[in-house]
Amino acid sequence: MYAVIETGGKQYRVEVGTELEVELLQAEPGDNITLDRVLLVADGEESTIGTPVIAEAAVLAEVVRRERGEKLISFKYRPKARSRVKKGHRQELMVLRITDVKLGSKSAAADKRKADAAAKTERQRLEEAAAKQAAEDAALAAKLAKANAPKAAAKETNAKAESKPAAKTTAKAAAKPAKKTTAKASTAKADAPKTARAKTQSGAADAKPKASGAKPKAKPAPTKKDE
Repeated sequence: MYAVIETGGKQYRVEVGTELEVELLQAEPGDNITLDRVLLVADGEESTIGTPVIAEAAVLAEVVRRERGEKLISFKYRPKARSRVKKGHRQELMVLRITDVKLGSKSAAADKRKADAAAKTERQRLEEAAAKQAAEDAALAAKLAKANAPKAAAKETNAKAESKPAAKTTAKAAAKPAKKTTAKASTAKADAPKTARAKTQSGAADAKPKASGAKPKAKPAPTKKDE
């Protein structure tokens, strides 16, 4: 529901909760006032038009604060008369908050309170349903965790049992080749003198037949002096 009111020579469209600036009225901040010059009231598809005002309609408002408008400059100039007048003006204003729009027995504030209460109850119902669903989900999750706890423990023990032998075998496998290589190296070091001796002996044996089988050098032929 909204209304069109007249105050200070101007018209304003207002509804519940609207804040507007009007020209100064005889009231103080915090006071409640009634604006009786209502030109039109509309409620959904129904509307009432005044001639010029509606007798059964009224708009209730609360005075929020007093203000001053922007500065306006007034300048008057008269040619050939040396007349120049400059003035400034700031309008005194009052901020109003609309609290209710009434037309006969109808009240916009009452309708709004009912709508807010319905929305609040609907929101509360949704919140309660969500809380209930969350509690059920938490209980189900706890139940599943309790049921899966033995299986998880069994898996952990199996994994530990499988990992220990594997570690031992790998340690043994890593140690064995090292021992063999060290043994081979020691035997190779021990056999090195023997092989060297055998090589020297075989070399000497091979050298002797070569010396025995060598042809003797030919003697020089006798010369005439020798004869």
